[in-house]
Amino acid sequence: MDEPVLLTGAGGRVGRAILTGIDEAYDWRLLDREPVAADALPDGVSDHDVVVADVTDDAAVREAVEGVGAVVHLAGDPRPNAPWDSVLSNNIDGTQTMLEAAVDAGVDRFVFASSNHAVGAYETDDRTPHMYRKDDEFRLNGSELPRPSNLYGVSKAAGETLGRYYHDHHDLSVACVRIGNLTKDHPPKEYERGQAMWLSHRDCAHLFDRCLAADYDYEIVYGISDNDRKYYSIERAREVLGYEPEDNSAEYTFSGEPKEQVEPDSA
Repeated sequence: MDEPVLLTGAGGRVGRAILTGIDEAYDWRLLDREPVAADALPDGVSDHDVVVADVTDDAAVREAVEGVGAVVHLAGDPRPNAPWDSVLSNNIDGTQTMLEAAVDAGVDRFVFASSNHAVGAYETDDRTPHMYRKDDEFRLNGSELPRPSNLYGVSKAAGETLGRYYHDHHDLSVACVRIGNLTKDHPPKEYERGQAMWLSHRDCAHLFDRCLAADYDYEIVYGISDNDRKYYSIERAREVLGYEPEDNSAEYTFSGEPKEQVEPDSA
């Protein structure tokens, strides 16, 4: 991609994972409501490439998207217990502001950070904890209707629907990534749900890279690593985006270190 990529919410956890993994692959323009820490800036990104603004600020957003080829939209209130006034303003209104500005600026594609919370209510009492275990066959694949587990999840489902609208009416390529449990070291042993939806930093960066590079119209995919335990399917991400995750929560000790490989005894 010859044109810069605008990354909103660049100073957050997902933004840092993306920039750490694929910082040299693109020219970046960063937007965050707070100044981005110097250690999070990719090489070659100057102060001129960093916009300190809120995504609900229409004028600032329109200036930020001018001349970019793609938007990766992470910004918003990330709290699962965020109150309605915050998710409405920061997550729903903010996403619509970004989409409208992207369309008006002639941006080609829009990658939206959705969330596992958009489908959290599928985790019913009769399915858990079995659905978190590797021998259970239940899978969500992105074709199911949203079932949010909280108001934050409602805002992410709304963002997916806004993306569908802007694709259908303005021919914008949109990928919605329902991000699982992003951690640098995978979750502790007793947290079965976290193991099932674990997304490593390396796989996170790779998945968003594929969202920027692949050809697609409108997609909803799950953002998890290739874990033995999983109740989200990553087949659509493999097929359409070319996503090839390298990590698996089963291959790590619960301190976050790779398991020691023991050679079999010689015959």
